[in-house]
Amino acid sequence: FSWSVAVGRAQVQQEPSAETTEGTGFTINCSHPNIHINEFVYWYRQLPGRGPQLLESILRGSKAVRSPSGRLSVAADRRSSGLWLARPRRGDAAVYYCALGG
Repeated sequence: FSWSVAVGRAQVQQEPSAETTEGTGFTINCSHPNIHINEFVYWYRQLPGRGPQLLESILRGSKAVRSPSGRLSVAADRRSSGLWLARPRRGDAAVYYCALGG
């Protein structure tokens, strides 16, 4: 099964799609080279037939994500971020978005 990622806005770049096997840890990356100093990075997912769901937001460093279980981290220069899914399941197959905001 696969995870799809899509562009949240012009300043954000993501892979068009990615795949993993059930239970295998997996990272979705997002590039945001023009991020402003006070902008947060937001990560969303959209399950089939559902609206977007905010997973977590972060300014710097890293933090745990509850559902799906994993971790969100931002690079030291804040030009990229990654969402690591610890034990992905079939029910986690979705479109994953990152976006920037104040």
